[in-house]
Amino acid sequence: MTLTGNWSYPTAIRFGAGRISELADACQSAGIKKPLLVTDRGLADMDITQNTLNLLEQGGLGRAIFSEVDPNPNDKNAEEGVQVYREGGYDGVIAFGGGSGLDLGKVIAFMAGQSRPIWDFEDVGDWWTRADADAIAPVIAVPTTAGTGSEVGRASVISNTDSHEKKIIFHPKMLPVVVICDPELTVGMPKFITAGTGLDAFAHCVEAYSSPHYHPMSQGIALEGMKLVKDNLPVAYTDSGNLVARANMMSAASMGATAFQKGLGAIHALSHPIGAVHHTHHGTTNAVFMPSVLKFNEPAIRERFNLVAAYLDIDGGFDGFCQFVDDFNESFAIPGTLSELGVKNPDINALVDSALRDPSVGGNPLEMTAENTRALYESVMG
Repeated sequence: MTLTGNWSYPTAIRFGAGRISELADACQSAGIKKPLLVTDRGLADMDITQNTLNLLEQGGLGRAIFSEVDPNPNDKNAEEGVQVYREGGYDGVIAFGGGSGLDLGKVIAFMAGQSRPIWDFEDVGDWWTRADADAIAPVIAVPTTAGTGSEVGRASVISNTDSHEKKIIFHPKMLPVVVICDPELTVGMPKFITAGTGLDAFAHCVEAYSSPHYHPMSQGIALEGMKLVKDNLPVAYTDSGNLVARANMMSAASMGATAFQKGLGAIHALSHPIGAVHHTHHGTTNAVFMPSVLKFNEPAIRERFNLVAAYLDIDGGFDGFCQFVDDFNESFAIPGTLSELGVKNPDINALVDSALRDPSVGGNPLEMTAENTRALYESVMG
């Protein structure tokens, strides 16, 4: 079996090593003639980014780039990016990079044609219907990490710089029209990013599988996504050039984000406030919370994770799965507590309030309250 395919679920995905070479053709298929490539500061000068800009230039599409993107992208990044997009007369966005570049690129394409402020489109009820759908620019997504899966998502996570909260901006047309998943772009990732992003994909699958909402397709995708991470993340971590492991991790990342259409839960609800206030790496923060959340949700998920453990060849059912997660984190040098992650003197009351307002709360299999949310934070504080 070759690790190449052309997929249309959830969107058109061009998957395989070397397929970044098809970027100009992807722009043509999306109707983009003057794209703005959006990425983060750390990637802007790297070879993979410059080579991508060369491909655009060779295709007669210019080499415009916006890279003023923070690790946790925020509303000020979005405002600046929208201004650059409008003033440059661009007609589409290439969202390039990890979750930060992908999320901000999608928001720029979304907001460039809107007249209302960004927070009017938060993922609350039907607020997305406030948007002028015809004014949303097309996006081509090119992930360079294997974790967030934002390339196949219809939303972006953006930090509010006033309230220091992460907000989800949602619209169905934020879904990229074309995705290029080229595992060669992930080969240069540092080990801690390979681990953190990979465990983010794993957390997406775990939470989607735990969610009480009905979505059998997502349930199946989440299960196979967990297996791909279990089997391939250790290889990608120790052998950075292994393209088979890298390709399978890119698949797992897209699968996790597709699966969480079913819902996320306490891991993300707890993690988002920490990232917004203390600027920690999102996937790594998820990994820190995962053991405690699994134990918290045990009454609701034990039976279904007995089945997961069997499929993943883990002995001991739910208990064995929990032990596997502990060992998996340790194998990638994931901190055991928030204090080890660099979180100092947190405002627990503010974190609890923010977590309970997070949209992910609704996908947790057990109801989150102020009392049990505080207990979860205290269990990982260290």
